[in-house]
Amino acid sequence: MTTTSTIPFDIERIRADFPILDQEINGRKLVYFDNAATTQKPIPVIEALMNYYRGYNANIHRGIHTLAEKATADFEASRRAVRDFLNAPSAEEIIFTSGTTMSINLVAQTYGRHFLKEGDEIIISGLEHHSNIVPWQMLAGEKGLTIRAIPVLENGELDLYTFEGMLSERTKIVAVNHASNSLGTVNPVKEIIAKAHAAGAVVLIDGAQASSHLDIDVQDLDADFYALSAHKIYGPTGLGVLYGKRALLEAMPPYMGGGEMIKEVTFEKTTYNDLPYKFEAGTPNIADVVALKAAIDYITSIGKPNIAAYEHQLLQYATEQIGQMDGIRLIGQAKEKISVLSFVLEGVHHQDIGIILDQQGIAVRTGHHCTQPVMDRFCILGTTRASFAMYNTMEEIDKLVAGLQRVKKLMA
Repeated sequence: MTTTSTIPFDIERIRADFPILDQEINGRKLVYFDNAATTQKPIPVIEALMNYYRGYNANIHRGIHTLAEKATADFEASRRAVRDFLNAPSAEEIIFTSGTTMSINLVAQTYGRHFLKEGDEIIISGLEHHSNIVPWQMLAGEKGLTIRAIPVLENGELDLYTFEGMLSERTKIVAVNHASNSLGTVNPVKEIIAKAHAAGAVVLIDGAQASSHLDIDVQDLDADFYALSAHKIYGPTGLGVLYGKRALLEAMPPYMGGGEMIKEVTFEKTTYNDLPYKFEAGTPNIADVVALKAAIDYITSIGKPNIAAYEHQLLQYATEQIGQMDGIRLIGQAKEKISVLSFVLEGVHHQDIGIILDQQGIAVRTGHHCTQPVMDRFCILGTTRASFAMYNTMEEIDKLVAGLQRVKKLMA
């Protein structure tokens, strides 16, 4: 068993920052292994939300009174924090949305609708979340486009050899995830982007799962679009980010009409605002945007490399302990993974596993994880997924193993 001496930070101090962990579920101390669905929130994020509503709740950009100016300043400070988090060239290329899903839909319904025509092709992958499948299907049905999916190999990695053969002059958009939410596979997105660009395609990266685990440099990747969600990086729910290259964003029409996204409105004509406001119609999610900076600051204070190193230890230990159990089949064993472990237990439905583990205070995710094509690829209905974050411990993994032994005993 890995010892605490290898942990690159004070794990007890980290855990103390997450008050939700200090509770009992069904009489047992909570073990939270559903981090791929949403991460828990540290005290600085919770306090940022409270401080905004208690101290300076006001609308932004249009007010000149003190509260409005402070709200505006903090809102834009978060935009700059995201710019730095992604190493984007400018804050104007950072668009706030309601989440990764909205970010992808924004690109599909603006860039895709404006620039794609009948006969064009969109390439996605067999590892995609439904939010990076359905928007493209909707666009394809409307405009007569073809969608092609990169196959998934038996170990959960993408078949890049086949991907190269799929690229052609008809390929206009490639949309793939940086890391799989259901298998944990880290995709070689820099290589995928380079190959797609060589074919003349624009690339969108779904970074929802990667954002809390991996260092992200959109300039090094040369990503055209990069989407993520705040609630996956210890921030609030209902908030997301879309990074886009300036030239592309300027060429795209607005996604929604209304206040804030305009410069001048008459009954005859409307002129649209500059970036990023052209894509931020109406009153935004101000409080959660303000709190997002607290989440980014928290991650930065600990260090992405430290977080990644510790989560890798957790994944290795869980893979060893659970993988050697009789009747367990691990789904997705890519060489490069984030801290996600999916598995099936022979003869036991994944929902039953989740219920029995919950009775022991252990929270895991069961089902298809909004990746039904992945489940079809492996000929299963769903998996049990344990996903780890920086506040989890080896001892909690031991509890998961003991919980699974109890499942086997009860369901034998």
